[in-house]
Amino acid sequence: MDLDKLINDRIRDVPDYPKPGVLFKDITPLLADHVAFAGVVDTIVNHHGRGTIDKIVGIEARGFILAAPVAYHFGAGFVPVRKKGKLPAATLEENYDLEYGAETIEMHTDAFDPGDRVLVVDDVLATGGTARAAVDLVRRGGGDVVGLSVLIELSFLDGRARLGDLDVHSLVTV
Repeated sequence: MDLDKLINDRIRDVPDYPKPGVLFKDITPLLADHVAFAGVVDTIVNHHGRGTIDKIVGIEARGFILAAPVAYHFGAGFVPVRKKGKLPAATLEENYDLEYGAETIEMHTDAFDPGDRVLVVDDVLATGGTARAAVDLVRRGGGDVVGLSVLIELSFLDGRARLGDLDVHSLVTV
């Protein structure tokens, strides 16, 4: 089985969503295919090595879908990073720009124990704004970010450059 081909065949391009000029990468066909979805999760886990991660951060919303099974495979906790106002307890927040606007994300202040080894997981790395903000939140919250895994990297937006020497792992690069 060619996992790269399977994954690429299951990502649908949706033009002009969520606004004109944006080509949205829809992963719902991939999520509906057990073999493709399991292959993505297994590839992320295998890249980072079992037993080396304490917490997995999933970035709202599609990052949650990928991060939760990764956390299960690692035997790690799952920490949601959400849009402002969606978490019920005390939070840290970070503002960032994306390719089509500005946003604020938050995470609970008590999400990490000091020195927790943390992997950040999301669906897409575009300009790097969301990923950079999540990494900064984790560090401010006491976690040690060991890497970032994404399903799709939009290389033409150069988001990787905003992440310094962080281990950035992407399954598909366009």
